[in-house]
Amino acid sequence: MAGDETDGGTSPCFAHLLIDGQPVDPETARDVARFRRAERARLVAARALPSKARARATARLIAGLDRIIVAAPGVTISAYWPIRGEPDLRAWMERAHAAGARILLPVVVEKHQPIEFRAWAPGCRMTRGFWNIPVPATGAHHEPDIVIAPLVGVDDALYRLGNGGGYYDRTLARLEPSPRIIGAGFAGCRLPTIFPMPWDVPMNEVLLSDGTYLQR
Repeated sequence: MAGDETDGGTSPCFAHLLIDGQPVDPETARDVARFRRAERARLVAARALPSKARARATARLIAGLDRIIVAAPGVTISAYWPIRGEPDLRAWMERAHAAGARILLPVVVEKHQPIEFRAWAPGCRMTRGFWNIPVPATGAHHEPDIVIAPLVGVDDALYRLGNGGGYYDRTLARLEPSPRIIGAGFAGCRLPTIFPMPWDVPMNEVLLSDGTYLQR
């Protein structure tokens, strides 16, 4: 089999079979990546809702967050700044902040590395981060108690299909203690499986805009 031969008796190098430190069959990884790209494109296109339908769906999703999260002093919640048609939770973030919760936003500080979480507040100074996404301009890293992760898709085992960068999985796998992870998205984003890979981190809970609420 190609790749089994060695040169001059040296040990074979398997570094090309490691992704984020995980051993992965290259053909499997390639096939899964192709599948996910196609599903990601389909689901992102499907969430291009008319403005009134989007507003109604977002309101239902926010009402669901109010039911399952108690935003109060002493609670630290990572949310997100919406891109690519993601549900816009900024109104909920403002209310949670007003209720005394510490609201964080994820910040990419180095490509292909775990993200940091910086405190956000209405009117705080923002700057453009990776992919031109607004992030808090300054601030220390905080560990979240709750992470609200935006869903492009989610499968029956609550594995998340995201935007493809792998930053949430890379980060959540390293947080100790593990936070409560809630995937939030518009209805219609469910699929049977994303073919989870060793580095994928499942959501603890999933909340969709049609009222669907799933737990592991």
